[in-house]
Amino acid sequence: MVDWITTDGLTGYDEAVAFMETRAAAIAAGEADECIWLVEHPPLYTAGTSARREDLTDPDRFPVHESKRGGQYTYHGPGQRVVYVMLDVGKRGHDVRRFVQQLERWVILSLDEFNVTGEIRDGRVGVWVRRNDKPLTLTGQPQEDKIAAIGIRLRKWVSFHGISINVDPDLEHFSGIVPCGITEHGVTSLVDLGLPVTMSDVDVALRRTFAMVFED
Repeated sequence: MVDWITTDGLTGYDEAVAFMETRAAAIAAGEADECIWLVEHPPLYTAGTSARREDLTDPDRFPVHESKRGGQYTYHGPGQRVVYVMLDVGKRGHDVRRFVQQLERWVILSLDEFNVTGEIRDGRVGVWVRRNDKPLTLTGQPQEDKIAAIGIRLRKWVSFHGISINVDPDLEHFSGIVPCGITEHGVTSLVDLGLPVTMSDVDVALRRTFAMVFED
């Protein structure tokens, strides 16, 4: 059983971390079901375990939270669906690499519900879309923008933290950081791509595609 929780409004980051840590411990102890938690945060930046201080280009803009998830700096804010994933990776094969690949596939399948082709790139964490509507890069390649970020932590083989998908956030808010340490590519959202997609639409897609990845 996986418990799906959707929280309306904006959830504070510290509150979210406290919930995840408590729930992950309960899952590890066999006292609670696995959980997928769908939230939105107020505008904030998080620093993963690989964050470089120079990548925080506007440190006074929004609150900055140190995070124990993997990865570098990310932005969270209204219009972005944050998917906190509390799953027992131990019972799912003890394979962290495969688990991350499953998260990537889950995002890609969810985006495909809106006819958006998400792609993975070696050396670049997250999910990317080609921008054939933009000029080619200096190397003659299509520009690529990031549409989803992935960063997890495991404790006693139970995951927490997870995924963020840009539905309709203020993309200018990403300018206060170097997202995930990558300077040569941009950031996009479903609405930025011209799709009138709502948060509820994305939630439906996530639930519909979850079983295709994690219950096959």
